[in-house]
Amino acid sequence: MTHPDLAVYAARRARLMAELGSDAVAVLATAPERLRNRDSHYPYRFDSHFYYLTGFAEPEAVLVLHGASGRSILFCRERDPEREIWDGLRYGPQAAREAFGFDEAWPIGELDQRLPDWLSGQAALHCVLGEDAAWDRRVLDWLQALRALARNGVQAPRGMFDLRRVLDAMRLIKDEHEIAIMQRSADIAAAAHCRAMRATRPGMNEYQIEAELLYEFRRQGAQAPAYTSIVAGGAHACVLHYVENNGWLADGELLLVDAGCELDGYASDITRTFPVNGRFTGAARDVYACVLAAQAAALEQVRPGNSWQAPHEAAVRVLAQGMLDWRLLQGSLDGVVESGAYKRFYMHRTGHWLGLDVHDVGEYKQGGEWRPLQPGMVLTVEPGCYIRAAEDIPQAFCNIGVRIEDDVLVDVDGHRVLTSAVPSAMAGIEALMAQAGEEREHA
Repeated sequence: MTHPDLAVYAARRARLMAELGSDAVAVLATAPERLRNRDSHYPYRFDSHFYYLTGFAEPEAVLVLHGASGRSILFCRERDPEREIWDGLRYGPQAAREAFGFDEAWPIGELDQRLPDWLSGQAALHCVLGEDAAWDRRVLDWLQALRALARNGVQAPRGMFDLRRVLDAMRLIKDEHEIAIMQRSADIAAAAHCRAMRATRPGMNEYQIEAELLYEFRRQGAQAPAYTSIVAGGAHACVLHYVENNGWLADGELLLVDAGCELDGYASDITRTFPVNGRFTGAARDVYACVLAAQAAALEQVRPGNSWQAPHEAAVRVLAQGMLDWRLLQGSLDGVVESGAYKRFYMHRTGHWLGLDVHDVGEYKQGGEWRPLQPGMVLTVEPGCYIRAAEDIPQAFCNIGVRIEDDVLVDVDGHRVLTSAVPSAMAGIEALMAQAGEEREHA
């Protein structure tokens, strides 16, 4: 059995070894299993860095890249017919080596015995420390064991370096294999948001809309939600990470839905805000129009060579002008932007990197300056406006929360919105919800 993406992962490992040099060894463990309660585990999710280099999704696995020989070595669980009855197939070292293209594979139980030989005489050890105390102790024990043999001519690595520095930079630029998966993940999430819009009507509960999202994710093959879905009606939309999802949806209110799925490890991340009754009206319509205009201004700045900060700055000016127009703020546009007064109603940034992690790896600044956008980067563009009720807020604007979020690929021509299959224009949302209403009436 051969893994279909064998060449992709092998090329990434070769590139990493070339970056680290022939006198280095990289050691990377996947994520451990976690207990949820008693003997029940959380659904297993591999470490993103490990999966990026291997495509191997089983727990209890370690990758070793040996620069001097150019060999990639996997340590993994052995076959265990009894456990496989309960938990499913394990590759075992031999099948994993063949299926995933490793030069060697060994039982995970032999890691402590074999690894010191690969570390001995190498100038540098690259690994990840600080995420798992037990793993950190294990790495330090290997080094100490080698140092204890110094009189026998054994040399421990002279330096230890954070492997994430190089891997983060690699993962920031997506290859064609990744982009194809992310597009499919985005398509599934877009279909789920459309389903949520069609299902929504006054009198429903937020958790019923969450159920529609989860159903569509799984129906189309996504393995899991990429994060806990936010389904926030009315005032709940002014809580940025609201996840209780147990409120009733009232006529005349907006519903903010922030939800994405994970497909083959890659996340999508979409937010749409729409009227519970299917019609944008009054102050809610004004706020929505402003946030949509802010997103359009931000998207115009997503192109190669522009700084990471440019979309945010463009969105902020549009949003701040709206706040001035609605008399939520006083003063000049430049004044409220410079002072940060707008942050009362828009307190987060306009996006983040997206990939194997929802908030994906990669530096936002280089040398103290916002980094320029490059083809292959994938980011979200998600301006918002959150107007919590207060004595100085006009009643018409109280408890209106709006966010519009899309997943965007930077390409050589500018950008491509991966999540365009779900409408964001008011007319498109209203038409979709009206059609669903007509279908219910004639069912």
